[in-house]
Amino acid sequence: MQQAANDNNPFVFQQWLSANLAEKSLDALAALAIALVGWWLAKWLVRGLDRVLIRFQMDDILRNFLRNVAFAGLMVVVFVAALQQLGIPTTSLLAMLGAAGLAIGLALKDSLSNIASGVMLIMLRPFKAGDSIKVAGQEGVVEQVRIFTTFMRTYQNELIVLPNSEITKSAIVNLTYKPVRRIDIAVGIGYDDRIDKAREVLLQLVASHPSTLKTPEPAVLVTGLGESSVDMALRVWVRTADFGNTRSDLYEGIHREFARAGINIPYPQRDMHVYHHPASATEATAAPPANQV
Repeated sequence: MQQAANDNNPFVFQQWLSANLAEKSLDALAALAIALVGWWLAKWLVRGLDRVLIRFQMDDILRNFLRNVAFAGLMVVVFVAALQQLGIPTTSLLAMLGAAGLAIGLALKDSLSNIASGVMLIMLRPFKAGDSIKVAGQEGVVEQVRIFTTFMRTYQNELIVLPNSEITKSAIVNLTYKPVRRIDIAVGIGYDDRIDKAREVLLQLVASHPSTLKTPEPAVLVTGLGESSVDMALRVWVRTADFGNTRSDLYEGIHREFARAGINIPYPQRDMHVYHHPASATEATAAPPANQV
């Protein structure tokens, strides 16, 4: 009877409510304090991480990505700690988050593969913005490397956007990685022409060009005896920036200087003979006149 009276007593209920409200209010204030302090601490740690990454000359794209990932991870820890302070069970929540993360990871496996490939490209740096590369069947100048994709510009000024996973799965040829490159030009001369004379003309042409390098020395080699020509190869080193223009100049110069020196450059020729056979007498008499009925 006394217990029932106490339960129905408004004063007792108010005391219970006040005590619980006070307790919950303290928990809420503590959770808010944890969230604020945790947020401040996460920002402070991320700034410290950023300074370390700058000291190690980390790429800006990767540095920003790592900062965001680190801040998100720290805020998850702060969020869980605040929920625990409120008395909310977090075990089931963490299990749900883990399952959701697994499902999202499976659904976005291609995107995650691109992210991992982007991190590898930024860390290993097989190329950088401004490099000319060949990759995944494409050739052009690298514009920008991002976490998901790489932007390239072709020599025709077309934009190519390549997923980073496609790049890491392919062989990468960096045409501008080294400061100097070798130009290889194949040329043929006739069997009646002198090899030493052709070699002299080629070396004089190389020596007269301002963009060719003296070291390593240029070379002229005989590479084969073809069906109609003696096959030769001119090999000369130039600065990478001068590669395209110098190669064009050398092709033009070879054509001009060989003609001036009387050296023949064989090329396939086709002779066409047209024969007219008159109609036989039998065929002529067999055909009726056009106006005959």
